[in-house]
Amino acid sequence: MSRIGRKPIVIPAGVEVTVNGHNVTVKGPKGTLNSNIHPLMNVTVENGEVLVTRPNDEKQARSLHGLTRTNISNMVEGVVNGFEKKLEVQGVGYRVAKQGKSLVMNLGFSHQVIVDENDDIKIEAPDANTIIIKGIDKQKVGQFAAEVREKRPPEPYKGKGIRYAGEHIIRKEGKAGKGK
Repeated sequence: MSRIGRKPIVIPAGVEVTVNGHNVTVKGPKGTLNSNIHPLMNVTVENGEVLVTRPNDEKQARSLHGLTRTNISNMVEGVVNGFEKKLEVQGVGYRVAKQGKSLVMNLGFSHQVIVDENDDIKIEAPDANTIIIKGIDKQKVGQFAAEVREKRPPEPYKGKGIRYAGEHIIRKEGKAGKGK
């Protein structure tokens, strides 16, 4: 039995979880999230807890058990606290600034790269080298952060580019160090 799948999800105060067939809705102080779960999984709300069970021990049911529980747990966490990803911009002349609802990035191209925030995602740029992406849906926050990082991923020789906070970039030596 999946250890993660067996753990009940405690519903905090101010959060409402409703299950309608294979649709789970989580409503909280920061917003509302909906998710369709796989028909193999059974989700019930009892005594202020959400329980995820599986009908049998087939491979697909076992693999979906922990995943479904974690996804619902992330929905509860998102409507209570929200999620955020922090990105760092490194490189001479590389900088970011927030203009209205847009993030304007100077990344060494001949033009500025502009990314707009949407309904689910909020962008902050506290200084010229930091980007903070916030939202209530963990998957959307991670995807948006990956798309912003994709505009100029860190390169292996000087490490210039956009990286996640705390990300370690494996560096290569240039051709000058090759013959030694």
